[in-house]
Amino acid sequence: MPTVSPEQIYAEYSGKVMGYIRARVRNKADAEDLLSDVFEKIIRKLDGFDPEKASLSTWIFTVTRNTVIDHFRRSRPSEELDENLSDDTELDEDLLNTESLTELATALRKLPQQLMDIVVLRYYDGKPLTEIARMMNLSYGAVKLRHQNAIMLLKQSLAT
Repeated sequence: MPTVSPEQIYAEYSGKVMGYIRARVRNKADAEDLLSDVFEKIIRKLDGFDPEKASLSTWIFTVTRNTVIDHFRRSRPSEELDENLSDDTELDEDLLNTESLTELATALRKLPQQLMDIVVLRYYDGKPLTEIARMMNLSYGAVKLRHQNAIMLLKQSLAT
């Protein structure tokens, strides 16, 4: 169990967590409810936190991300999947499931900045490659190729 108190965790991370939530949830009241839900889960599960598996911040943002995803699932249960969702996520999720988040973060930092940005936008922010291409002022084909290159480099780095 970490040596920090729930109060210290809230003081350090509540602003960052709210920023993440507000970037995804337009309704302020919903965002405040989600912030409360996130920290309720964190406090409830704090005894189960394992610093060997991930850093505290990674764990907190995983809880936050999952809470936001659950919110959208509950509020839009009949919506269809985004047509921009690519099929390559299965391969990439296997990579994420087999490596510790610490090793993955280390490998990610070794990537050139542009490749790291593509991976972060794709998996942390959940943006489709078409939107990343528009944001980076690149063609879809260029972003897709760089995304595949980044994944290949991550796998190579994690294999060593």
